[in-house]
Amino acid sequence: MKLQDKIAVVTGGATGIGEAVVRRYLSEGAKVVVVDVKPKAELAKTYAGVDEGQILLVQADVTKRESIEAIVQSTVDRFGQVDILFNNAAIFDMRPLLDESWDIFDRVFAVNVKGMFFLMQRVAQHMVDQGGGGKIINMASQAGRRGEALVSHYCASKAAVISYTQSAALALAPHRINVNGIAPGVIDTPMWKDVDALFARYENRPIGEKKRLVGEAVPLGRMGRPDELTGAAVFLASDDADYITAQTLNVDGGNWMS
Repeated sequence: MKLQDKIAVVTGGATGIGEAVVRRYLSEGAKVVVVDVKPKAELAKTYAGVDEGQILLVQADVTKRESIEAIVQSTVDRFGQVDILFNNAAIFDMRPLLDESWDIFDRVFAVNVKGMFFLMQRVAQHMVDQGGGGKIINMASQAGRRGEALVSHYCASKAAVISYTQSAALALAPHRINVNGIAPGVIDTPMWKDVDALFARYENRPIGEKKRLVGEAVPLGRMGRPDELTGAAVFLASDDADYITAQTLNVDGGNWMS
């Protein structure tokens, strides 16, 4: 097992990619702190049957300073240290650029950029203090590689994730903390129901058509599954990636070539 006895924090762990990564990390021997804004009772239902000694469920809002502090402190109180951060919490919104609002901008950037950055910073501070290095993985997106007419704030927020990943990797390299990102393509998660409905609204499409079309447009011919991100998540968190930092790995079926 590649992550035996490592302590991992996974944000956005209630569903989708976050849940898939939590379960894979557990299977690789890690103890996992699952963080989500959803109620703890809902998290408990999702992870019913998991050995309580292997998991800690934390309800937290990464846009709030006190929540970020509580995530790290709860982890240290329970498991003594933090070895891995899988920085995954994010929200999506789309609308025509001429209709974008200050409120939507603030909401998207509060979660996708501010929450991502300051949790990364706080975990890194702890990793420096504990002196053993660590692995930080920030979830970007293929949307961070280019703009989209209807998705300006989300694309910009994910471009910021890629940039902060590079800066943090350089800043933290002397402390043996590797910072990398993953840029998924179109992944079939529960969020896609909402995404598809928004495309249907703004592009005047029937429900389900956009989801079908984006899957068909992937070079591998389909949307990805959440579990297909977990191999990259384990690799970047493991000793196999000790000489990799400041990179954002595309896991997108060939949508973006670099």
